[in-house]
Amino acid sequence: MFKKLIGKNPREYEYAASYVMDNNDEKVFAELVEKDSFLFDFVKQNVAQRLEKATNNHNWQTVISFLKYYSPAYEEFIVSTLAKYADEDLTDKMLDFLENGTEDEKTYAAKFFSYIQDPLSIELLKKFSYTTNDYLNTNCAVALSAMEEKSSYNEALEKLNSSDDFEQLAAVKFLVAYGNKEALPHIINVMKNSSMAENIAGEIPYLDSIFNIMEESFENGLLVVNYIINGLGEILGLSQVFDFELFEVLEYIEKKYEDSRAAVVLLNAREKFETLTENDEYLFDEDKNTKNEIQDIKKLLLNIDKKELLLKVNYELNGHSPFVLTALDFATDLMAIRELLKCNNQTVILKTAEVLKSLGNLDDTAKTVALLKITDENIKSIIRAL
Repeated sequence: MFKKLIGKNPREYEYAASYVMDNNDEKVFAELVEKDSFLFDFVKQNVAQRLEKATNNHNWQTVISFLKYYSPAYEEFIVSTLAKYADEDLTDKMLDFLENGTEDEKTYAAKFFSYIQDPLSIELLKKFSYTTNDYLNTNCAVALSAMEEKSSYNEALEKLNSSDDFEQLAAVKFLVAYGNKEALPHIINVMKNSSMAENIAGEIPYLDSIFNIMEESFENGLLVVNYIINGLGEILGLSQVFDFELFEVLEYIEKKYEDSRAAVVLLNAREKFETLTENDEYLFDEDKNTKNEIQDIKKLLLNIDKKELLLKVNYELNGHSPFVLTALDFATDLMAIRELLKCNNQTVILKTAEVLKSLGNLDDTAKTVALLKITDENIKSIIRAL
């Protein structure tokens, strides 16, 4: 029945979909979810549509048995079906799933309350907004937003001030799922000072497009792009380049290449995409569309005159530039680099010392200048050991 359901023969898949729904065949659905990662997205979309088409007044309760097996591919079909036939008894049942169910059941139930906005679910949704399950967290935030529940939003804003990077990231994810763009400036400020800046940057385009951010503040938009580039292939999945509209974004930045900040970001992107395509390590498991997009982005970047970009790097070699650490990766002007040892940013001083070491120019004078500015004993030890 599973093979018929995912197959191409209309007679067979229509029969299979009706059989699953009419006979409450949760084993077939369990197999679908079990093989989630092996099925193409378009196959899963087809299956969801086939099951939805086979659902009617007599068999819709079958989807309740599917709640044990969570998959984002079938979430919309399941939850919209439940919402369509919802009554007081079903809503009470979904409240029970949210409170006492398995994680999978909780996740579907949380999404249900974005359709059926029952105030009795609010405290439970808040309770399960910060678990280790991102799908559950997201659905709770979406439901709370649908009910315009403000206290959870304000609490997430407060969590951005946490000294714990993981708590900050969890708050960012909540705010992105909640969908209030007024949180964006707060999120960007946290990104600028976080050791998990790449993770945060990867969330931001799901709240607002990079184009909109650049229109509001070109520098902030460039920073988001720069951190995304840093995270690609390690922290952020390569297929996300589509979500980020990265080809189009870099194409837009290319037109601004005379801006030294844009030049540094383009150099960073060029180096990253050369690395991603050097061997199969990064692209091996990606689908054809992603591989082609990565190659297209690389071609775009290789068509930009690298010498022209390198001429702009020195303008970002100052302790106040948010792009200084990236600029140091491409800088060759020893005098301009050594000047950074006098800045007040200890992270920049350390990176500068490391760059000078790689260029064979970290002499005793440079070390002394650096150490006079450093108060962090760990950084002092690293510089002395260089």
